[in-house]
Amino acid sequence: MTDRPHHRPMTPGGGFFEALVGGTDPALVSEAADRAATLLVRGARASDDAAVADRLLHLADTEGIETIAEVWSGAPADSLAGCLWRLYLLRSWVYAEPVAVSREFEAGRRSAQVARVVAGVADPPGPEQLKAMVDQVLRGIAAGDFADVLLRAAAFARVVATGRASLGERNAAEVQRMLVLSEQLEAAGHAELEHELA
Repeated sequence: MTDRPHHRPMTPGGGFFEALVGGTDPALVSEAADRAATLLVRGARASDDAAVADRLLHLADTEGIETIAEVWSGAPADSLAGCLWRLYLLRSWVYAEPVAVSREFEAGRRSAQVARVVAGVADPPGPEQLKAMVDQVLRGIAAGDFADVLLRAAAFARVVATGRASLGERNAAEVQRMLVLSEQLEAAGHAELEHELA
């Protein structure tokens, strides 16, 4: 024990907080992420420029998936930013592991009831065909209906989750992650449909 009498702690002034060096304000990052996502999705659909769809498709390639992750990965799954993060993550995975994706998709396609929803996939779907399919889906951000983009991506993820489960090569957590991704994209797709009808 000390002999010093109890005292109130000093209250730091405004200068104290200004002098602290810290990260970016999370609220500002979240606001910027939402604004960028809204501009990308809503603005791209309003554009008649075919190059816009191509730039959107290759956004993760040019900016890096890590940069996109910094901005969008913490966004709620039902927000535009959260949807874009999941779509770009799905595309990056298809490009990083096309052979594994092809095997899992083919295995899931045999038993998943949503397999027919993923239109435009060659039969049988090889690695290159799945890359082309995921690109076609993402081009829909600018060229089509965003709800359709989300629902097609959800169907794709569900087929892959089914394939993962049937092959038994992935652990339960990896199957569950893909299933959750599918459910998040599907819920967001239905919410987008309601937004479009409002």
